Amino acid sequence: MTTTPPAVELQDVSCVFQSGGQSVRAVDHVNLQIGEGEFFTLLGPSGSGKTTCLRMIGGFTLPTSGRITLKGNDVSHLPPYARPINTVFQDYALFPHMTVLENVAYGLMVKGVDKAQRTQRAQALLEMIRLPDVGARKPGQLSGGQRQRVALARALVNQPEVLLLDEPLGALDLKLREQMQAELKALQRSLGITFLFITHDQHEALSMSDRIGVFNLGKLEQVATPQDIYNRPATRFVAQFIGAANVLEGAAAERLIGEPCAMLRPEQIRLGDSTGARVSGVVRELFYFGSFVRFEVAASAAAELRLQVDMPTTALDVTPQRGDTVHLHWDAQAVHRLAC
Repeated sequence: MTTTPPAVELQDVSCVFQSGGQSVRAVDHVNLQIGEGEFFTLLGPSGSGKTTCLRMIGGFTLPTSGRITLKGNDVSHLPPYARPINTVFQDYALFPHMTVLENVAYGLMVKGVDKAQRTQRAQALLEMIRLPDVGARKPGQLSGGQRQRVALARALVNQPEVLLLDEPLGALDLKLREQMQAELKALQRSLGITFLFITHDQHEALSMSDRIGVFNLGKLEQVATPQDIYNRPATRFVAQFIGAANVLEGAAAERLIGEPCAMLRPEQIRLGDSTGARVSGVVRELFYFGSFVRFEVAASAAAELRLQVDMPTTALDVTPQRGDTVHLHWDAQAVHRLAC
């Protein structure tokens, strides 16, 4: 039997920079496999190592140690142009003096493709991204969302095996960003190309990805599906970085849930009467988010413990106010044990 190699593989990859006379380990012994045709997201806060990881895969930064392969071929020290990869950056990097069609066709021109063929292929990509009539315009005449699509088309024109996307939606407003998330995912699914997406936005990662790798301090803390990342985080950092989480530990945790360290998501807690309540407490703060209300409750059973509780607005007959006593309920299976 033959096994298809991963589209991208990192084998014990590290990257060390020199800064102010000190060594900074931006990426620390990372091992990762990304499957063919997968929409994979590297997620983490600024400075966590995710962008350095993408730059090493793209060839813009060389690894200090370890090995990077694309479909089994070692590319660890190849320049970007020698890799079957293209990159879309947050600032789009379109040539302002060229028309949109010339921007999209640029990669083909560099490869020596004749003008008629590159015009045909560039126009076909503009139609794919639903901008068939903007070819004669300059990038400055387009909206942010349109420029983002043109940057995508330019990256796809050479038919790369892997597309790297370095926070490409970061400059867009919220509504356009949400629209482009759906369009990007649909485009990736129709093309079947491996996408490696970089973001610090947890909601973006959860909604778009087949799998997510969570970076922290240069290390991959967990690689899993969005559902597993959210419901079964491997570490305290993942639990608190992905969505809101009540992390309970120490004596308070033992009293409330019988575990030394565990996570309880705010939406898994219900408000009810005192019968069968897991704990009671006093509302210290509340925040209105439209579809739900978030309460911060000081648990009376553990004065040092505050729990976040999310309740759908429609489920509240009367909204508790600051200073009110509330009774909290949750199912035993809602508690996820952590190794704090």
